[in-house]
Amino acid sequence: MTNILLITHGTVGEAMLAMMIETLGQFPLPVKCLAVKAGDEPAELLAQARVMVDEFNGGDVIVLTDLFGSTPSNIASQLIKENAGMAMIAGVNIPMLIRMLNYADESTAVILDKAVSGGRDGILAYVPGRDD
Repeated sequence: MTNILLITHGTVGEAMLAMMIETLGQFPLPVKCLAVKAGDEPAELLAQARVMVDEFNGGDVIVLTDLFGSTPSNIASQLIKENAGMAMIAGVNIPMLIRMLNYADESTAVILDKAVSGGRDGILAYVPGRDD
């Protein structure tokens, strides 16, 4: 079983998850969100993240963050250094989450690969006249 922990600025993760549930009716992987707000203490957030990971009933954990090098990303990095069976992806986006859902029954390694490719492939630039 693969579990998902979203660690994002403010309620970005919660909003993304709510949109996914509204659109698809469910999120087939166990998921938790940790909101990082300005002024929060990173050590306290790391402690909260540890509790969230402990609340998953076993399995691997993929931690998704919104911005590499930011406080959410730094918390995730510390968390995965402490735990085998965890991985982090920075730059979470909606195409990434949709891809994860489409491969929810696969192994964690497959879900990781599909998440990264879905997130990357979901970013496009279209400039009328330039690309026509």
